[in-house]
Amino acid sequence: LMGAERKSMIISEDEKRNTAYHEAGHAVVAVMLPHADPLHKVTIIPRGMALGVTMQLPIDDKHCYSKDYLEDQVAILMAGRIAEEIYMKHMTTGAGNDIERATELARKMVCEWGMSELGPLSFGKKEEQIFLGREIAQHRDYSEETAIRIDEQVKKLVQKGYDRASQIIQEHSAALVRVAEMLLVREILDGAEVRMILDGKNLPPQPPTATSTEEPTQQVIRPEGGRRVPGLSEGENPSPA
Repeated sequence: LMGAERKSMIISEDEKRNTAYHEAGHAVVAVMLPHADPLHKVTIIPRGMALGVTMQLPIDDKHCYSKDYLEDQVAILMAGRIAEEIYMKHMTTGAGNDIERATELARKMVCEWGMSELGPLSFGKKEEQIFLGREIAQHRDYSEETAIRIDEQVKKLVQKGYDRASQIIQEHSAALVRVAEMLLVREILDGAEVRMILDGKNLPPQPPTATSTEEPTQQVIRPEGGRRVPGLSEGENPSPA
């Protein structure tokens, strides 16, 4: 889903460390949130256009999504930026895709799914433009005052996710550092290994024959928060609908 591994990609040590802490932020928050899909793997091996990827796998097929689940997803998406700010003392463009997806998800919660203080209302009429390759066009069917209120609700949902992720990261700061530093050594950790670190346990030594190549899986992987290479475009990522 995220493209092939790009082990030959040249990445500086500073950028690799930044990616490790960024992905560790996603991973730790994903494990600690009660309504999130279970953490599958986290890696700092570049894949496709991502410098690192945190992957979650749902236990069952989902056909609809609760507000609690969606709010957890927003928090997970914001966690990479927060980890950069706290541990690297700077912000990078690597969080750009995360922020875009979190904002889009929050806007859908407000405008399509009625999950905000504005109530169970739908804003923005969608129409298919048949002569433009069946492209979906959205027309604003509400006032400027309502548009301002929508923006306020979107900001509130994203800020709530940011604050929740920030609290989790600060409460589990030592464990996050261990996850990030272990990623710098092993490049890939699975969900069980991240949970072991959060429980204060030591990871068993890697077998001598172990490699950093991911095992193939037949399940659909939901990526959360892959850090993007600036200047490269990408296809639309799947999002709850």
